[in-house]
Amino acid sequence: QVQLVESGGGSVQAGGSLTLSCAVSGSIFSFYAMAWYRQAPGEQRELVASINSDYRTNYADSAKGRFTISRDNAKKTVSLQMNCLKPEDTGVYYCSIPALGIWGQGTQVTVSS
Repeated sequence: QVQLVESGGGSVQAGGSLTLSCAVSGSIFSFYAMAWYRQAPGEQRELVASINSDYRTNYADSAKGRFTISRDNAKKTVSLQMNCLKPEDTGVYYCSIPALGIWGQGTQVTVSS
């Protein structure tokens, strides 16, 4: 059974940085694209960034130039480095294997102005 466990959330001031990590159990990690989603209060969950099995990346317009997604297949982790954080980045961040519909429990990120 595949499980995703996120860590690294917290509270920061605008302009600060955070790195989120997602640890993946199971042996299928390297075959699938991974993604980070964000759900702000009262909003739908939205894609922030994704990385394919061949390391190609895709970013939401709001994340381009500030966030970097990466993966380590040997360690079975996927990370999201977030710089120049803004209050509108606030939300619960979820790690996901979209093709399998698997989600982590989420980690809260709060950015204050």
